[in-house]
Amino acid sequence: MIFLIIGCFSVILFIILLWYSPGKIEPYLNENNKPILGSVSEKTFVKIGGVTQGMFIKSKNSNNPVLLYVHGGPGFPNYFLVDKYKPNLEDYFTVCYWEQRGGGLSYSSEVTLESINFNQLSSDAIEVANYLRKRFSKEKIYIMAHSGGTPIALLAVLMQPELFQAYIGMAQISNQSESEKMAYKYILNKYEKDRNQKRIRKLKKYPVLQSDANILSFYKSKIRDQYMHELGIGTMHKMKSVFLGVFIPVWTCKAYTISEKINIWKSKFSFLPKTNLINEMLKTDFTTKVPKLDIPVYFFSGKYDLTVNINLSKAYLKKLDAPLKGFYTFNNSAHSPLFEEPELVRKIFENDILKNNNSLADKTLKK
Repeated sequence: MIFLIIGCFSVILFIILLWYSPGKIEPYLNENNKPILGSVSEKTFVKIGGVTQGMFIKSKNSNNPVLLYVHGGPGFPNYFLVDKYKPNLEDYFTVCYWEQRGGGLSYSSEVTLESINFNQLSSDAIEVANYLRKRFSKEKIYIMAHSGGTPIALLAVLMQPELFQAYIGMAQISNQSESEKMAYKYILNKYEKDRNQKRIRKLKKYPVLQSDANILSFYKSKIRDQYMHELGIGTMHKMKSVFLGVFIPVWTCKAYTISEKINIWKSKFSFLPKTNLINEMLKTDFTTKVPKLDIPVYFFSGKYDLTVNINLSKAYLKKLDAPLKGFYTFNNSAHSPLFEEPELVRKIFENDILKNNNSLADKTLKK
């Protein structure tokens, strides 16, 4: 009897999963329920850096400026959050949500572990930018990156600034090793204040302040994400559960097929951890590697973001030499203002970034 119940439950679960996994994105429709002329809504695959890479391209008007979105992780795409929270940047841009080699749509046997490094990923970003420039007949495009994607986009702009109109860094990484130390201290202090001995014991298995190896171990541990979300300093300030906030939305995002969803998790748990990318990120001080950019620079940070420390991002922008810059603090956000305060993000794009301005930026960090 128990096997029959398990079998029935499995069949029902599979049917539900099939329903949520057509692997297609909906077109933009007019009042007559027909696709809007000039709109784009597609999932496509392009040879980038010698390997097939996937991307979603969406626009209500393909004549609009082009925005390349570089997700974080590193290597873990978050289009499922775009799909869930609908920040609607497509009102202003033709947006390309590129999924980096080795992750999401771009996970395949073509990709080697050795090719997952910032130089190659930045080269890929430049190639994607050129693909978009050619396809949509644009001299320059905008580039926006999130968290672990910010080093990739930053280096791409450094290498070929002439391709880009402006750079937007959300949860901008500067010195992530220092950020991890600050987050660890904060978490430990909170649990010590609450006298949560169980959490304290687990944290002390990773003496982060003693060696770089411990920082890497802590970064890769399950408790890092779990505790950050419990304390409101993770993906979103109000997202307390990785399971409900991340795991379930991946499986319910209709833009992916079942096999593509499986690949997202295969990449995250069995492929990307074997690469040197996280270690490379932790060992690099981007404030010294990229001290100057030749295009306008905008940083978005959530007030509660300790996943990528907001104060370190602020200090980096203050130090960074750029022709125009603006820092924007999101008072109700942690790590993902695009999904936590999308209306404010849209306002900043409309009033500042698209007008080459910084009128809405924090007053102390304008240029």
